[in-house]
Amino acid sequence: MGAYVIRRLLWIPVTIILTTVVVFLLVRFIPGDIVDTIQAQMAANGGAETVDRNAIEHALGLDVPVYVQYGRWIGKIVVHGDMGTSLRTQQAITPQILKRIPLTFELGLMGILVGLVISLPIGVYAAIRQDTITDYILRSIAILLISVPSFWIGTLVILYPSIWWGWTPPMEFISFFKNPLGNLGMMIIPALVLGAAQTGGTMRMTRTMMLEVLRQDYIRTAWSKGLSERVVVLRHAIKNAFIPIVTMIGAGIPTLIGGSVIIEQIFNLPGMGRLMYDSLLGRDYPIVSAINLIMAILVIFTNLFVDVTYGWLDPRIHYQ
Repeated sequence: MGAYVIRRLLWIPVTIILTTVVVFLLVRFIPGDIVDTIQAQMAANGGAETVDRNAIEHALGLDVPVYVQYGRWIGKIVVHGDMGTSLRTQQAITPQILKRIPLTFELGLMGILVGLVISLPIGVYAAIRQDTITDYILRSIAILLISVPSFWIGTLVILYPSIWWGWTPPMEFISFFKNPLGNLGMMIIPALVLGAAQTGGTMRMTRTMMLEVLRQDYIRTAWSKGLSERVVVLRHAIKNAFIPIVTMIGAGIPTLIGGSVIIEQIFNLPGMGRLMYDSLLGRDYPIVSAINLIMAILVIFTNLFVDVTYGWLDPRIHYQ
């Protein structure tokens, strides 16, 4: 396993470079640029006639080819650990991201945990009670959760309670370090909304894999020994059924990260997703590239962790 992990680690820089290059180029293909935004702001203040576009591009470092811009940006990160400065505010990007990382990671982690706490027990129960009325109801709920977009659920959670009962979820951010209970109370609803889609998919996958495992010969042998249902399911079946589920959870992390962009906007959470959204609207390329770099690193190491987990779940799996 050690050699396998080392090979994967050696490929990480290549993957990160390719990912950042693609995003670095794609954001510049969006119609309009930061100079247009600055000109529009100055026009609103009555100073558009004095704007020198070439001077602005030179001041922002946009007057050189895009590959030179990328080289400067990645060079600062590698040599100095500096992600650059915002094109709009001229403030350092690293402190802005470090300030918002905890919230986004908390939201994503809570979304995953809430989804797993709900979906895994329900999926296992639906499998061991196959084709009962409860099974049909749970499968229908899972399909509904898969079909309904999380941003639509989030909008309904804010809209209808405010109309019917005059209540809305807390919209003002509460720091975990200042008020842990208040923070959890504020984050639980966005986490439920964010994890809803993953809950349905994980529930269906858990049920399917449990049914497959429960039909294996060694499970029938365990039944024939007179073991209780709890022992058969918890000790013999679940561990082997979880391998595809772990893969699905790992593959769903990018979806949770992408979903946080909309959820943070809906629930007014000052995380990295909202910063990404605002930066895309303002064509603030360095911030978009910096957030993409952090998310790419997170996804890469998450996938590596998921792959290594296979060997623990199933000792028959060997890494070469």
